[in-house]
Amino acid sequence: MSGIQQRRNSYEDGVYGTTCPIPPGKNFTYILQVKDQIGSFFYFPSLAFHKASGGFGGIRILSRPRIPVPFPDPAGDYTVLVGDWYKSNHTNLKARLDRGKKLPFPDGILINGRGPGGASFNVEQGKTYRLRISNVGLQNSLNFRIQNHRLTLVEVEGTHTLQTTYSSIDLHLGQSCSVLFKADQPAKDYYIAVSTRFTSRVLTSTAILRYSNSAGPVSGPPPGGPTIQIDWSLNQARSIRTNLTASGPRPNPQGSYHYGLINTTRTIRLANSAGQVNGKQRYAVNSVSFVPADTPLKLADYFKIGGIFRVGSISDNPYGGKIYLDTSVMQADYRAFIEIVFQNNENIVQSWHLDGYSFFVVGMDGGQWTTASRRGYNLRDAVSRCTTQVYPKSWTAIYVALDNVGMWNLRSEFWARQYLGQQFYLRVYTTSTSLRDEYPIPKNALLCGRASGRHTRPL
Repeated sequence: MSGIQQRRNSYEDGVYGTTCPIPPGKNFTYILQVKDQIGSFFYFPSLAFHKASGGFGGIRILSRPRIPVPFPDPAGDYTVLVGDWYKSNHTNLKARLDRGKKLPFPDGILINGRGPGGASFNVEQGKTYRLRISNVGLQNSLNFRIQNHRLTLVEVEGTHTLQTTYSSIDLHLGQSCSVLFKADQPAKDYYIAVSTRFTSRVLTSTAILRYSNSAGPVSGPPPGGPTIQIDWSLNQARSIRTNLTASGPRPNPQGSYHYGLINTTRTIRLANSAGQVNGKQRYAVNSVSFVPADTPLKLADYFKIGGIFRVGSISDNPYGGKIYLDTSVMQADYRAFIEIVFQNNENIVQSWHLDGYSFFVVGMDGGQWTTASRRGYNLRDAVSRCTTQVYPKSWTAIYVALDNVGMWNLRSEFWARQYLGQQFYLRVYTTSTSLRDEYPIPKNALLCGRASGRHTRPL
């Protein structure tokens, strides 16, 4: 569940480092609490290359009844899942990656599971609607727009934003946002257009916005959007700010947490890279290309099973060495406040996601990050989210308050890169065994690998 923080409960995170796979023909019930969160997220299958076969859906966490939301209730609230799509089966795509090959360019873009013109959204003239848009694709950043209508951004991955109006919005892999738009145009059908960003060949797909008293079908070409312009996207990203006076999940204003006044105690610099290992394509973070262990890392940790992972198997800084394979786990102290810098020296956009957390995106710019880059940080109203892009030959810096004990996946949302090693686990650790800091292993936790035959409760 992308963006659900699973507070104190990484056992329920549903990735291979925390949770055993559900055996064929069986079922498993996730028991989770969406504590201290609101907003728009989505779920998807994380194992192998299952994500390429669909199985995703939206998640909405509503504000509690008496907590103010910074805009009037819309007349309708639609989930819009957009993503690039392959006609090939997920098993074929996985086999191709296992052979050490890259994936081809996708075949198209789906909007709520349908191809061009397949999905439609009904509106009444004069009313305002909310769209919760998520990029659930595998490879490409996407641009979203509605013909002749303006989009007002109101929420990003659980943060109410400054309500800036855009003609179109870039959504990078794994990202979600909410926009409001008013059905204030002459009554007819209009195109909703979604197209790939930063690709030499541009894929476009459409859906239909249909006024209830529509006088006729869509006409003309779908509206154009930005294609390869990076500055346009960077400027938009910097304009996404937190609404400091609005409430989040609690009644107190979002701005009451002054993240910019807290001293960071550690800086972690992460550089992504691509290369060959044993003649096969791999991707790495700080030269380590992640390989899954035979047992979920969280279970190995809980049952104290040695030899499955080594804390410190990935360094805090890139050292530029050759790519090598390891089950990379980085340790971090519970309650530390840290800075993470994503350095992207490659010529494609990266998208990074951290499970278990929201983080403040304090800066992004071109070139190499240095300590002097901190002078340009936004320490007042940076947006808090769980997935951030890093532009080509650029860096993005985030601040994270490590207030959630557990084993948390930090990964590329470019799904082939994640599958071939561009990920690791952040073990947020405390010596305390108090239930205040971490819940016990769920009674119904599946046990596999070297944890098979153990018990989740004393007999």
